[in-house]
Amino acid sequence: MTPPPTPRTTRTTRTTRTTRNRRADARRSRTSILDGAIRLLNDRPDASVEAIAAAAGVTRQTVYAHFPSREQLLTAVLDRLTERTVAAMAAADPDSGPPAEALLRVLDAAEQTAGAYPALVRLLGTLPVSPPDDAERHAPVTALLERVVRRGQASGDFDDRLPTDWLVTATIALAHAASEQVEGGRLSPRQARDTLRISVLRLLGAE
Repeated sequence: MTPPPTPRTTRTTRTTRTTRNRRADARRSRTSILDGAIRLLNDRPDASVEAIAAAAGVTRQTVYAHFPSREQLLTAVLDRLTERTVAAMAAADPDSGPPAEALLRVLDAAEQTAGAYPALVRLLGTLPVSPPDDAERHAPVTALLERVVRRGQASGDFDDRLPTDWLVTATIALAHAASEQVEGGRLSPRQARDTLRISVLRLLGAE
Protein backbone atom coordinates (compact mmCIF):
# COMPACT_ATOMS: atom_id res chain seq x y z
CA MET A 1 0.00 0.00 0.00
CA THR A 2 1.36 3.41 -1.01
CA PRO A 3 1.92 5.69 1.99
CA PRO A 4 0.23 9.09 1.99
CA PRO A 5 2.37 11.98 0.76
CA THR A 6 4.29 13.91 3.36
CA PRO A 7 3.54 17.63 3.83
CA ARG A 8 6.82 18.50 2.11
CA THR A 9 5.96 16.34 -0.91
CA THR A 10 2.52 17.93 -1.11
CA ARG A 11 4.00 21.44 -1.00
CA THR A 12 6.52 20.56 -3.73
CA THR A 13 3.78 19.16 -5.94
CA ARG A 14 1.64 22.25 -5.48
CA THR A 15 4.60 24.53 -6.21
CA THR A 16 5.41 22.60 -9.40
CA ARG A 17 1.78 22.74 -10.53
CA THR A 18 1.59 26.48 -9.82
CA THR A 19 4.82 27.08 -11.76
CA ARG A 20 3.49 25.15 -14.76
CA ASN A 21 0.22 27.08 -14.68
CA ARG A 22 2.06 30.40 -14.58
CA ARG A 23 4.24 29.42 -17.50
CA ALA A 24 1.18 28.32 -19.49
CA ASP A 25 -0.55 31.63 -18.67
CA ALA A 26 2.57 33.54 -19.74
CA ARG A 27 2.69 31.66 -23.05
CA ARG A 28 -0.99 32.38 -23.69
CA SER A 29 -0.51 36.06 -22.88
CA ARG A 30 2.50 36.30 -25.17
CA THR A 31 0.61 34.64 -28.01
CA SER A 32 -2.40 36.93 -27.49
CA ILE A 33 -0.17 40.00 -27.54
CA LEU A 34 1.58 39.00 -30.76
CA ASP A 35 -1.61 37.99 -32.55
CA GLY A 36 -3.30 41.21 -31.42
CA ALA A 37 -0.30 43.24 -32.58
CA ILE A 38 -0.34 41.60 -36.02
CA ARG A 39 -4.01 42.44 -36.50
CA LEU A 40 -3.77 46.00 -35.21
CA LEU A 41 -0.44 47.08 -36.67
CA ASN A 42 -1.51 46.13 -40.17
CA ASP A 43 -4.37 48.62 -39.88
CA ARG A 44 -2.55 51.12 -37.69
CA PRO A 45 1.24 50.82 -38.01
CA ASP A 46 1.70 53.63 -35.48
CA ALA A 47 -0.58 52.05 -32.85
CA SER A 48 0.58 52.57 -29.28
CA VAL A 49 1.47 49.87 -26.80
CA GLU A 50 -1.75 50.71 -24.95
CA ALA A 51 -3.77 50.07 -28.11
CA ILE A 52 -1.94 46.79 -28.72
CA ALA A 53 -2.64 45.73 -25.14
CA ALA A 54 -6.34 46.48 -25.60
CA ALA A 55 -6.43 44.51 -28.86
CA ALA A 56 -4.79 41.57 -27.09
CA GLY A 57 -7.09 41.77 -24.07
CA VAL A 58 -4.25 42.34 -21.61
CA THR A 59 -2.89 45.27 -19.64
CA ARG A 60 -0.12 47.57 -20.79
CA GLN A 61 2.00 46.27 -17.91
CA THR A 62 1.61 42.72 -19.24
CA VAL A 63 2.86 43.80 -22.66
CA TYR A 64 5.91 45.47 -21.13
CA ALA A 65 6.55 42.42 -18.95
CA HIS A 66 7.01 40.37 -22.11
CA PHE A 67 8.47 43.07 -24.36
CA PRO A 68 10.28 45.90 -22.51
CA SER A 69 10.52 48.02 -25.67
CA ARG A 70 8.50 48.60 -28.84
CA GLU A 71 11.43 47.36 -30.94
CA GLN A 72 11.50 44.07 -29.03
CA LEU A 73 7.76 43.72 -29.56
CA LEU A 74 8.09 44.35 -33.30
CA THR A 75 10.95 41.86 -33.55
CA ALA A 76 8.77 39.24 -31.86
CA VAL A 77 5.92 40.12 -34.24
CA LEU A 78 8.30 39.54 -37.16
CA ASP A 79 9.18 36.13 -35.72
CA ARG A 80 5.50 35.29 -35.25
CA LEU A 81 4.58 36.27 -38.80
CA THR A 82 7.53 34.26 -40.12
CA GLU A 83 6.31 31.24 -38.14
CA ARG A 84 2.84 31.60 -39.66
CA THR A 85 4.33 31.84 -43.13
CA VAL A 86 6.48 28.76 -42.64
CA ALA A 87 3.48 26.82 -41.32
CA ALA A 88 1.45 27.81 -44.40
CA MET A 89 4.29 26.79 -46.71
CA ALA A 90 4.64 23.42 -44.99
CA ALA A 91 0.88 22.87 -45.24
CA ALA A 92 1.13 23.38 -49.03
CA ASP A 93 2.55 19.85 -49.27
CA PRO A 94 5.95 20.63 -50.79
CA ASP A 95 6.94 16.97 -51.07
CA SER A 96 4.04 15.88 -53.27
CA GLY A 97 3.31 16.19 -56.98
CA PRO A 98 5.51 17.56 -59.76
CA PRO A 99 8.29 19.76 -58.32
CA ALA A 100 7.28 22.84 -60.35
CA GLU A 101 3.70 22.66 -59.11
CA ALA A 102 4.87 22.04 -55.55
CA LEU A 103 7.20 25.05 -55.65
CA LEU A 104 4.45 27.33 -56.95
CA ARG A 105 2.09 26.08 -54.23
CA VAL A 106 4.67 26.86 -51.59
CA LEU A 107 5.34 30.34 -52.97
CA ASP A 108 1.60 31.04 -53.22
CA ALA A 109 1.13 29.98 -49.59
CA ALA A 110 3.91 32.31 -48.47
CA GLU A 111 2.47 35.22 -50.44
CA GLN A 112 -1.05 34.66 -49.20
CA THR A 113 0.09 34.60 -45.57
CA ALA A 114 2.58 37.45 -45.47
CA GLY A 115 0.77 39.31 -48.25
CA ALA A 116 -2.31 39.59 -46.08
CA TYR A 117 -0.44 42.13 -43.94
CA PRO A 118 1.19 44.58 -46.39
CA ALA A 119 1.35 47.55 -44.01
CA LEU A 120 2.75 45.39 -41.23
CA VAL A 121 5.38 43.91 -43.55
CA ARG A 122 6.46 47.42 -44.55
CA LEU A 123 6.72 48.39 -40.88
CA LEU A 124 8.72 45.30 -40.00
CA GLY A 125 11.01 46.00 -42.94
CA THR A 126 12.26 49.11 -41.13
CA LEU A 127 13.62 47.08 -38.21
CA PRO A 128 17.40 46.98 -37.86
CA VAL A 129 18.18 43.30 -38.44
CA SER A 130 21.69 41.91 -38.84
CA PRO A 131 22.34 39.53 -41.76
CA PRO A 132 23.04 36.57 -39.40
CA ASP A 133 19.79 37.14 -37.50
CA ASP A 134 17.85 37.50 -40.73
CA ALA A 135 19.36 34.30 -42.11
CA GLU A 136 18.53 32.41 -38.92
CA ARG A 137 14.94 33.68 -38.93
CA HIS A 138 14.39 32.63 -42.52
CA ALA A 139 16.25 29.31 -42.28
CA PRO A 140 12.98 27.30 -42.19
CA VAL A 141 11.77 29.10 -45.34
CA THR A 142 15.06 28.37 -47.07
CA ALA A 143 14.94 24.72 -45.99
CA LEU A 144 11.44 24.22 -47.41
CA LEU A 145 12.34 25.74 -50.76
CA GLU A 146 15.59 23.79 -50.87
CA ARG A 147 13.71 20.50 -50.44
CA VAL A 148 11.56 21.22 -53.46
CA VAL A 149 14.42 22.46 -55.62
CA ARG A 150 16.61 19.46 -54.79
CA ARG A 151 13.74 17.13 -55.60
CA GLY A 152 13.26 18.88 -58.94
CA GLN A 153 16.96 18.70 -59.76
CA ALA A 154 17.07 15.01 -58.88
CA SER A 155 14.06 14.24 -61.10
CA GLY A 156 15.35 16.31 -64.00
CA ASP A 157 12.50 18.84 -63.78
CA PHE A 158 14.89 21.62 -62.69
CA ASP A 159 18.29 22.57 -64.06
CA ASP A 160 21.00 20.80 -62.04
CA ARG A 161 23.91 22.77 -63.51
CA LEU A 162 23.54 25.56 -60.94
CA PRO A 163 24.03 25.15 -57.16
CA THR A 164 20.85 24.51 -55.22
CA ASP A 165 21.69 27.24 -52.69
CA TRP A 166 22.01 29.76 -55.52
CA LEU A 167 18.66 28.82 -57.01
CA VAL A 168 16.93 29.05 -53.62
CA THR A 169 18.53 32.43 -52.86
CA ALA A 170 17.53 33.75 -56.29
CA THR A 171 13.97 32.47 -55.84
CA ILE A 172 13.65 34.30 -52.52
CA ALA A 173 15.08 37.47 -54.09
CA LEU A 174 12.51 37.27 -56.90
CA ALA A 175 9.70 36.85 -54.36
CA HIS A 176 10.90 39.95 -52.50
CA ALA A 177 11.11 41.86 -55.78
CA ALA A 178 7.53 40.91 -56.66
CA SER A 179 6.35 42.13 -53.26
CA GLU A 180 8.21 45.42 -53.68
CA GLN A 181 6.64 45.96 -57.10
CA VAL A 182 3.17 45.61 -55.56
CA GLU A 183 4.02 47.94 -52.69
CA GLY A 184 5.34 50.52 -55.13
CA GLY A 185 2.17 50.32 -57.21
CA ARG A 186 4.08 49.17 -60.30
CA LEU A 187 2.31 45.82 -60.51
CA SER A 188 -1.06 44.59 -59.29
CA PRO A 189 -0.99 41.58 -56.93
CA ARG A 190 -2.13 39.33 -59.78
CA GLN A 191 0.49 40.69 -62.18
CA ALA A 192 3.20 40.25 -59.55
CA ARG A 193 2.09 36.68 -58.89
CA ASP A 194 2.13 35.78 -62.58
CA THR A 195 5.47 37.53 -63.15
CA LEU A 196 7.01 35.74 -60.18
CA ARG A 197 5.79 32.36 -61.40
CA ILE A 198 7.21 32.85 -64.89
CA SER A 199 10.51 34.20 -63.57
CA VAL A 200 11.04 31.38 -61.06
CA LEU A 201 10.22 28.64 -63.55
CA ARG A 202 12.60 30.13 -66.09
CA LEU A 203 15.29 30.47 -63.43
CA LEU A 204 14.96 26.79 -62.60
CA GLY A 205 14.84 25.72 -66.23
CA ALA A 206 11.31 24.40 -65.84
CA GLU A 207 9.81 26.49 -68.65
